[in-house]
Amino acid sequence: MNIGLLGFGVVGGGVLELAQGRKDIAVSRVLLRSPKAGLPESLVTYDFNDILLDDAIDTVVEVMGGLHPAYEYVTAAMERGKNVVTANKALIAAYYQELTALAEEKGVALRCTAAVGGGIPWLVNLARVKRLDTVCEVGGIMNGTTNFIMDAMHKSPVRFDAILKEAQDLGYAEADPSADIDGDDIRRKLCISANIAFDAVLDETAIPTFGIRTVTAEDIAAFQAHGFVCKLLATAQAAEDGVCAFVEPTLVDKSEPEAAVPANYNLIGYTAERVGKQTFFGQGAGRFPTASNVMQDCLTVLAGEKGFYTAKAAPDALCAAAAHPYYVRTAAPDAFLRSRVADDWGTGVVTGAVDVYEMLAWARQQREKDPACFIAAIR
Repeated sequence: MNIGLLGFGVVGGGVLELAQGRKDIAVSRVLLRSPKAGLPESLVTYDFNDILLDDAIDTVVEVMGGLHPAYEYVTAAMERGKNVVTANKALIAAYYQELTALAEEKGVALRCTAAVGGGIPWLVNLARVKRLDTVCEVGGIMNGTTNFIMDAMHKSPVRFDAILKEAQDLGYAEADPSADIDGDDIRRKLCISANIAFDAVLDETAIPTFGIRTVTAEDIAAFQAHGFVCKLLATAQAAEDGVCAFVEPTLVDKSEPEAAVPANYNLIGYTAERVGKQTFFGQGAGRFPTASNVMQDCLTVLAGEKGFYTAKAAPDALCAAAAHPYYVRTAAPDAFLRSRVADDWGTGVVTGAVDVYEMLAWARQQREKDPACFIAAIR
């Protein structure tokens, strides 16, 4: 296999290092946007056409991130008959239907194992269980940055902004952490997982999401006093009329597996009709964890396997969600909230069972009146 590598950041550097010395895989060219020290001049190109038009390059590995020009490069590569391996969750979530259909039409592989869970072999095992079983639910802790923050806030009464700064200093969070703390990153990963699990085509922007930006040390103390731990969880469930999917802070009993997930680790799982619940634990990001899954995809393509194709021809609408109680803290309670209050925890109130989509829609509107409000589902 001859690889054209698009991008040479943390993951791209890991891919090149893992490929060195192998007899079955070689990185032939590396596409850069600007010069990088330490790369042989013979590998470097600044023109994608040098990779696209090179017939000796049979596989494009895209680790540059973002939607554009990644979308243009990946589609052009498949049109040209090249296999594509990518770690780009934004790309796959946004263009899942189009890209999988194009790969199938052209008879090439499209694989994205590293796009969800970093180094965790999540998507390959999700696709594997589907061969003999029916998946009912997928989800879990899919973002290491938010788990690092929540884990630290449960260990000591630290302010959210202080632990976010520590996460940035350690390289767990970007300079602009919005995609992580507002739930956009985990929503994209859930969308990809649900599409594969249920042969669906979901619009990732339609999945209701509430992040952890406004959680406080006082909230955490209240949760712990009642025997709970707060985690940002993703959930997607199969239903008769489609797929139910959402992302929200969730209070889990301190005895539950999710409660014990430390630092920047992930815990992702599925529930299937025959095998029941199975979970996968590990680092959801990092140079070699992510690069290893990229290289595993390359080896899978080399062995003749293709990708995670969906049988659906049209997008799925999100169906009605389940209902459960919520913890709500807001300085501006309204009639909707007051009519649903079942308990008072001092820092916030607890509702009876409320439809998930109804509550998340209310919370988004409530933030316009009270930007500091916070909600968490109680499981």
